[in-house]
Amino acid sequence: MKRVHRTIRKAILQVIDLFYPPFRKVMTVQMFRYAACGGGNTVLNILVYYIAYNFVLEKQVLDLGFIAFTPHIAAFLIAFCITFPIGFYLSMFVVFQGSYLKRRVQLWRYFLVAMACVVLNYVLLKVFVEILGMYPTPSLMATTGIVVLFSYLSQRHFSFRSQAQG
Repeated sequence: MKRVHRTIRKAILQVIDLFYPPFRKVMTVQMFRYAACGGGNTVLNILVYYIAYNFVLEKQVLDLGFIAFTPHIAAFLIAFCITFPIGFYLSMFVVFQGSYLKRRVQLWRYFLVAMACVVLNYVLLKVFVEILGMYPTPSLMATTGIVVLFSYLSQRHFSFRSQAQG
């Protein structure tokens, strides 16, 4: 399993780092890797959201009996369940490799930051879709821009803190 992990990690780093040189003067390799991994995971999130909203849920309320979710919120939760573990893997093994924190601490902190991002996304989706009347998929895309800076700074300085950061 470790061999598979190392092969995957190496392949991801080779592909990402191939595109880094033109950005060398404007950002660190860590920032670039975060942008690439986060961007890829965000695109996956939007794709899963779109498929869940339009084809899985068919724009219908998801009623679990004890709680009901509007289709745009249910699609958001489905996408989150898929992209959360992928995002953690990429953050831990590709972007923030120098952390001295134990993996369970990293996972817990990553989860806390992710939950803060979920709350922010939830509130913004509610505002954009239900108050402003925007379409759900563009609403999700708009919320993403707002959450990215918060997420990067939180993950860098909290979830995956390194010795250099103190």
